[in-house]
Amino acid sequence: MDASLEAGLSGALTPFGHRLMARVYYADTDFSGVVYHARYLEFLERGRSDFLRLAGVHHTELADGKHGEKIVWIVRRMEIDFRSPARIDDILTVDTRTIDISGARIVMGQQIRRGDDLLIEARVEAAIIGESGRPRRFPKEWIAAFMPSAS
Repeated sequence: MDASLEAGLSGALTPFGHRLMARVYYADTDFSGVVYHARYLEFLERGRSDFLRLAGVHHTELADGKHGEKIVWIVRRMEIDFRSPARIDDILTVDTRTIDISGARIVMGQQIRRGDDLLIEARVEAAIIGESGRPRRFPKEWIAAFMPSAS
């Protein structure tokens, strides 16, 4: 795939982290016409996954054992504040930033907005684990990629 097309589909790295634009489709809504609460998790996941992709961390390489063994991401904890609903055809902005990295753990802050209106605010704690299920330390080269202000 053309790198510029992939980057467009994956949003963009920003001075604070990552930004992704997404449209709300009919399948994202419930019977009342607003986004079903669980669908926000998918928008947040896309933001985190595309941040990783553009920062140079690809899920396929992790599964291929590029770092000495197969490693995977797990979400350990998530806090979500639902402030206002999104509706069909809304254009949403998903902003993702790294708050902290320590050992095998990363804490990310995320917001979903419609224009200037803050709809969702989330704090996500994730970790990487090896094939054994035990935590793995973050590779040092990832810290600069995930903490833009630290580089």
